Amino acid sequence: MNRLGLIGKDISYSFSRGYFATKFEEQKLPFTYENFDLQHISEFKQLFTKNHNIVGFNVTIPYKEEIIPYLDSLNKKARKIGAVNTITIDKKGKLKGYNTDCYGFKKSIKPFLKPHHKKALILGTGGASKAIAYTLKKQDIKFEYVSRTKKPGVKFTYETLTSEILNDYTIIINSTPIGTHPNVDECPKIPYDGITNKHFLFDVIYNPSETKFLKLGKSKGAEICNGLQMLEYQAEKAWRIWNSTL
Repeated sequence: MNRLGLIGKDISYSFSRGYFATKFEEQKLPFTYENFDLQHISEFKQLFTKNHNIVGFNVTIPYKEEIIPYLDSLNKKARKIGAVNTITIDKKGKLKGYNTDCYGFKKSIKPFLKPHHKKALILGTGGASKAIAYTLKKQDIKFEYVSRTKKPGVKFTYETLTSEILNDYTIIINSTPIGTHPNVDECPKIPYDGITNKHFLFDVIYNPSETKFLKLGKSKGAEICNGLQMLEYQAEKAWRIWNSTL
């Protein structure tokens, strides 16, 4: 039996385990999928040496960037993005990192993009935001990061963001975990009064299916999309990568 798993922190809620367990059961595939909940990324090395028959991993918050030094190589796209969410293990035990988040994001936003969607704000600067930025760049959509603090590469903080600024950025993407179950009453602190029916709001969160961020956008007439399809698309892409290396 081949083993696959998810590396992350506090991941009992994980989408991936249920998704792949159902897939393997329905298609009668000789695979299992389990969660590897690490309190620190340094535990990864011990995990890998202790567990046999593992042929690949997914990686989630907060380790998409921290995992990179533990890998033997990265594919071209993952290197450009600077974040990894899929790992293969070859017959010699070599670990290679990939990023399928960019594929999932591109596929899930495509039906929503209109000609006036030319500029985007990415809320957050973690691993997921890097795949989103890479995809927007490929789509010729200009973007800026929004973070809690001013740092290199970040144009806006939540405190400096205004309704007037939102007029220029008709795509707003929440790449943070703010609003994830059970903290469903939380949302990124942006000036929601500046959102109009010209806006498109995307949330990488899928639980709840409609976060407070999306609800507030919807109440202003914006189109909205949660992260469920992105997860499904990236999972299938990861599955194809694992199979190509077995």
